[in-house]
Amino acid sequence: MAPVGVQGIFHEDKETGLAEVCGEEGVPYTMSTASTCPIEDVAKASGDGKRWYQLYWPKDDDITLSLLNRAKTNGFSVLVITLDTWSLAWRPADLDNAYVPFIKGIGCEVGFSDPVFRARFEKESGTQIEDDIVGASRAWLGQVFAGAPHTWQDLAFVRKHWDGPIVLKGIQHVEDAKMALEYGCDGIVVSNHGAIGSLDVLPEIVDAVGDKMTVLFDSGIRTGVDVIKALCLGAKAVMVGRPVIYGLGINGRDGARQVLKGLLADIWQSMGLSGIRTVSDCSRGMIRKVQHAGDVKAMM
Repeated sequence: MAPVGVQGIFHEDKETGLAEVCGEEGVPYTMSTASTCPIEDVAKASGDGKRWYQLYWPKDDDITLSLLNRAKTNGFSVLVITLDTWSLAWRPADLDNAYVPFIKGIGCEVGFSDPVFRARFEKESGTQIEDDIVGASRAWLGQVFAGAPHTWQDLAFVRKHWDGPIVLKGIQHVEDAKMALEYGCDGIVVSNHGAIGSLDVLPEIVDAVGDKMTVLFDSGIRTGVDVIKALCLGAKAVMVGRPVIYGLGINGRDGARQVLKGLLADIWQSMGLSGIRTVSDCSRGMIRKVQHAGDVKAMM
């Protein structure tokens, strides 16, 4: 399950409900820093399920360390660092509707429940978070969407304080994939937040680093066949986001469960129809890129 923020806006079952379903279905759940539930609640709901933690990397090292310690203490085994959202993008639809849930504290629960952030805000503002939600929200957003990225060298701090796998999410370029390997990361997620199509760059990234680190894929997965395509192009696994969230929005945890089960069934059924016996048999020889007339601009 890909990290998706602010799940409470889709259904009251929110992150805890989806984490519970993923645990029951054997699908690793990746919790977003922009969650509407604290880390501890998601961990409890996940039960014995595998859980990963996605980090929007705070500007302050003490707050970062606190989040890492909370994640480790609560059984999150893999750290997923999102690279391409150190500042929120220009979103006309949100601007047209004056829609910024974070400013009302929605999606800030990880920060609001963090002891280091709470202590700092109370010291600097002279008030409790609950008495100034807007002010606290601004302070938290200033940490996780600070408007400036971290550097490759900064990864040494995270490696020092996280003894599990570190995965960088948002890789779209071969040279960045090589840098991730050079700086000791265990895996990458080829994904985007609206940039070039991730599937277009997946093969060249796999060719460059796929035999040295784990390459995962995210962005645009809607069906089992989409999963198979990514596996055939070299991804070791994929992350799925929106379809499961659509199910969550329609019918809470039960809706999310049906989407996950349907997607898994689609994968195995489509593999069988394609003559693919196992996931390890997914290879580039099993697929073809079909060029349609409308894919290329007519030349005069």
